[in-house]
Amino acid sequence: MSFSTIFARGVAVIGGAALQLRRLTEGSPEPAWGSAPAIPAARPQGNIPTLKMPTARGWSPGQTPTAAPGLKVNAFAAGLDHPRWIEVLPNGDVLVAEAMSPDRPPRSVFDYAMVTTMRRADAMGVSANRITLLRDSDGDGVAETREVFLEGQNQPFGMALVGDTFYVGNTDGVVAFPYTAGASRITAPGRKLVEFKPAGHWTRSLLPSPDRRKLYAGVGSLTNIAENGMAVEEGRAAIYELDLASGSSRIFASGLRNAVGLAWEPQTGALWTVVNERDGLGDETPPDYLTSVQEGGFYGWPYCYWGQTVDDRVPQDPAAVAKALTPDYALGGHTASLGLCWVPAGTLPGFPDGMAIGQHGSWNRSTLSGYKLVFIPFANGKPAGPPRDILSGFLAADEKESYGRPVGVTLGADRRSLLMADDVGNVIWRVTGA
Repeated sequence: MSFSTIFARGVAVIGGAALQLRRLTEGSPEPAWGSAPAIPAARPQGNIPTLKMPTARGWSPGQTPTAAPGLKVNAFAAGLDHPRWIEVLPNGDVLVAEAMSPDRPPRSVFDYAMVTTMRRADAMGVSANRITLLRDSDGDGVAETREVFLEGQNQPFGMALVGDTFYVGNTDGVVAFPYTAGASRITAPGRKLVEFKPAGHWTRSLLPSPDRRKLYAGVGSLTNIAENGMAVEEGRAAIYELDLASGSSRIFASGLRNAVGLAWEPQTGALWTVVNERDGLGDETPPDYLTSVQEGGFYGWPYCYWGQTVDDRVPQDPAAVAKALTPDYALGGHTASLGLCWVPAGTLPGFPDGMAIGQHGSWNRSTLSGYKLVFIPFANGKPAGPPRDILSGFLAADEKESYGRPVGVTLGADRRSLLMADDVGNVIWRVTGA
């Protein structure tokens, strides 16, 4: 038995004892969801934070997630290598970014525990660093063609096609490539539009503006609460706006610890995002969130959360706290909400206008949360009601294993289906009416 395996088991034993103690002393708080969530008081976890993540198992032959009543699910494509994000081209081709956190040496005893746990959960390893093209030529909901569309990237994630230019959000910046309609591969060299600091929260989502003149990009923080100082966080924890004509870029909104999925709400024209909040304060504290994004808005990180609730672990900036905006809708503590897609009424039977959200799932809480594709109904440009499951069943009942983990979600080419990336099951799932 390797030292890594022995250490991992030791971490699990210590972590299990800490989990039981926290359950006894803290109880089971109500899930922090909605526009006015009940967020428990912070309980800093200190040097032994809650560390709980299921072992990555994958799906057995014939096994699928559980679709909500009135819906059905099938594998659009399987056997991928950690698929994270999806882009559907005008001709119906589906592009999938395959990437993951690269393996690295641990930096401390706790980091060793974290790295060991991440490896077991299939959240760290050798990154494919490519974009794969999937084509469903006969329209049966299953891709028959699979080709390498673009390779040699640096943790590619967000993708966007604007005119005859294809943009890729690599962890170290946005790169533009010439694109010919219907092409199944890009071999031309790219041109970097903007550089971002890599590592940490490495995903770089992309979203064109409705007029196709600008591109928005999410850039997450390096650390949890700026524990390595604010200098290394400069230019991070933000959403960028890139002007495609001039090539200039600026920070559009800040204080967003890890803004991933981006989407437009069509009635108001507002930009929305899902944000992963900080760890180490309790099962439901603070919740991840879905929010509209104001130009120039500051959303609190690292000084405070859910408006102006101060995080005492962080050296404070009272002026920053005073201007912190409260998010629109809480998504539960540590759900790791990543994917975001506007879903027009009628896309799925029985579902009104709203947002679909891929919840990758927690590691920093005693009872796991997330591990679902959920739907938030909207009315008059705002969330309007409790969440609904679209897909569930990604976790074993005892929470020890995960069959899959939801990430990116988008509308299918037929506009009557959703496609969702599952980076543990290595599948693109397709959801339609039953």
